[in-house]
Amino acid sequence: MSVKIIAEIGWNHMGDMVLAEDMIRAASESGADMVKFQYWDPKFLRPGPWDDDGRIEIYRKAALDSEKIQILQKISSENNVEFLISVFGTIGAKFIKDLDIDIIKIPSHETINIDLINFCAKNFNYVYFSGGASLKGEIEEANEILKKGSCEYNLMHCVSSYPCDVEFANIKRILWLKELSANVGFSDHTDSSVVPAIAVSLGATVIEKHFTTDKNLPGRDNKFAFEPREFKEMSENIRLAESSIIDRGIDFQEIERDTVENYRGRWEPADYE
Repeated sequence: MSVKIIAEIGWNHMGDMVLAEDMIRAASESGADMVKFQYWDPKFLRPGPWDDDGRIEIYRKAALDSEKIQILQKISSENNVEFLISVFGTIGAKFIKDLDIDIIKIPSHETINIDLINFCAKNFNYVYFSGGASLKGEIEEANEILKKGSCEYNLMHCVSSYPCDVEFANIKRILWLKELSANVGFSDHTDSSVVPAIAVSLGATVIEKHFTTDKNLPGRDNKFAFEPREFKEMSENIRLAESSIIDRGIDFQEIERDTVENYRGRWEPADYE
């Protein structure tokens, strides 16, 4: 199975659908198999510091509705990439399900939202579960819920720091996730185009990376997202890694036959005593 590369556009479009279309097209051209957006409804946001520091206005501006989501689905299809959306609560998951969308992402913010995990496990065909900012027991509990549900799912390693220094990427955690699930992935927030390829060598079958067409666009996530050139380089590294870990068996390969037949022992005379 080919490694799936997800371009996390998220809310980098800031509600501008023309910009969102440009991002989808650029992501497809840069090697993405899937583009991901984020859904929330500001009216369900709990009171907090975001009410006074300007963030609530950003949330309102970047929020998607059913019409915009359907437009994004259509644009994705036209650019030969799958569409994925993450949700930040059970209300959001029900909204997405009502749009006949069968694939969903549970982000790291929601790893202890048992109601959400239960709903997604029972109502979606495929669930991507991001395990950032979580304790061992929290991920184990979520995995049990997903395993008992009717969905297929992928447990994705993530370090929820934006951006994340490479020294804290902790990608060996993927090996532990593989003990829980056959399908694991890596949601990467480093500035490296190599670390995702290393994650593939450890068993990740899905790689997600934040994507933008311009790091200077408004919004925090644009600042650390990969632009097309960087994303394409990462995609190429992933494909190289994917190719290099194909199991060719234990014995020598046919491409080595010349060495075996013509080079073995050629410096050792047959009559040496």
